[in-house]
Amino acid sequence: MALKARLELRQSQSLVMTPQLQQAIKLLQMSNMELNEFVETELETNPLLEREDVPGEIAPAAEPATETADGGDGEEAPDHGLELGDESAGASSFEQLDTDYDNVYSDESKAEAQVRKTEAPGGESGWSSLRENKTSSWEGGDFDLESTLTREKTLSEHLTEQLNLSISDPAGRLIGVHLIGMLNENGYLSADLEQVAEQLGAPEADVLAVLQKMQQFDPPGILARDLAECLSLQLVQQNRLDPAMEALVVNLEILAKRDYPALKRLCGVDEEDLFDMMAEIRNLNPRPGGAFGAVVVHPVVPDVFVREANDGGWLVELNTETLPKVLINNEYYGTVHGSAKRDEDKTYISECFSNANWLVKSLDQRARTILKVSREIVRQQDAFFAYGIQHLKPLNLKTIADEIEMHESTVSRVTSNKYMATPRGIFEMKYFFTSAINSSEGGEAYASETVRHRIKELIDTEPAAKVLSDDKIVEILHQGGVDIARRTVAKYRESMGIPSSVQRRREKRAMA
Repeated sequence: MALKARLELRQSQSLVMTPQLQQAIKLLQMSNMELNEFVETELETNPLLEREDVPGEIAPAAEPATETADGGDGEEAPDHGLELGDESAGASSFEQLDTDYDNVYSDESKAEAQVRKTEAPGGESGWSSLRENKTSSWEGGDFDLESTLTREKTLSEHLTEQLNLSISDPAGRLIGVHLIGMLNENGYLSADLEQVAEQLGAPEADVLAVLQKMQQFDPPGILARDLAECLSLQLVQQNRLDPAMEALVVNLEILAKRDYPALKRLCGVDEEDLFDMMAEIRNLNPRPGGAFGAVVVHPVVPDVFVREANDGGWLVELNTETLPKVLINNEYYGTVHGSAKRDEDKTYISECFSNANWLVKSLDQRARTILKVSREIVRQQDAFFAYGIQHLKPLNLKTIADEIEMHESTVSRVTSNKYMATPRGIFEMKYFFTSAINSSEGGEAYASETVRHRIKELIDTEPAAKVLSDDKIVEILHQGGVDIARRTVAKYRESMGIPSSVQRRREKRAMA
């Protein structure tokens, strides 16, 4: 067979992950906080983008309406700052990421109609606004300097103040400052003294002497190297570290197992004294540094609100307060593009306009997709919202994806790091996806979260004289129609941090 070169035309299909497509996928799985950070970066780098400062004023759109979870019309919704439209408008949602996302918005003229011109932000300077604000004026108003002092003292500052008062030797202070810098957030010293001495070029005895002096600082138990030493330091300051208590602190592992006969033998005390000593241990602070410089825990901000409708259904709406709103300054784009002389400048401004358009479209489509998935979750879990956790249905991503005609990966991205505020509390969207446990009577399966809740209820209400074993819990659940194995009960119990029946019996006996 002869070998020769020839030209052929072949037609094939392939998925090309363009940068815009990758960006759209990332936006979908971002939380609102991460999304705002991303938009802030885009606002800094793209001169055509501007933040929408006036709520509710965005490109002309159809009158938005909040729909009920069952698909019926509900009450008029607050302005979301985007066109929600009907469900057919959002049918080509992020499932197209797996095929051809560019087809979602193929009509560029329509996209341009959804953005409007805005003037460059302006206004008075910060000093003029300060002068007009009587509550914070320097010129004789109600200015209160103390109201601006909101920062709490850190653990490092608290210990440094005591170090300067208690140690006058410069070398000792240097060692003390170094030890303070090696504390973790709980107030424990995780460094090895030999390595500290070698690093500072000081005798290890001097480092140990400074450490022992600083271990008397406030709060009690600070600069301990482990939990046993932390508890011992607190007991020393309370003058309660006798030989029996010292033996108890040394054997914390046995104490955690509630092996009371072994503890009585090691401490040389009877049962009553042992329980008194355990009560003293419980009153100590295992994290002495936790009260200083703690990380500020931000409350969970819901992405979706669910509330009851007048017709008995559920209204689902987006939390517009956390959604970033950006606009494209078409007037500035026309001015710059028309006055650009070099081809590089025209290319740059065209790329900025294209990226800005894509960002606006992606934000709008992201909001539509989240709303669509949320409505279907609420529709599937209607019994949970109406009657409580015992009626939570088994649900998986495929069920939601099939109902709204999206891909499972899209639903997974939507439910990641997203929260839903409901009349029963704030839940992560993934909370509503639970595995199924078969019914022993051949009926409808039970959600695993419902079974967990039932197990916790049984343990919380068990009498002290009759602690339920895992086998007994299995028997009770079988009587209630739940087909579950003992190892599954043990797994659920351990995942909730509930000790075994033996340990619970010991705890209840100790608290009696």
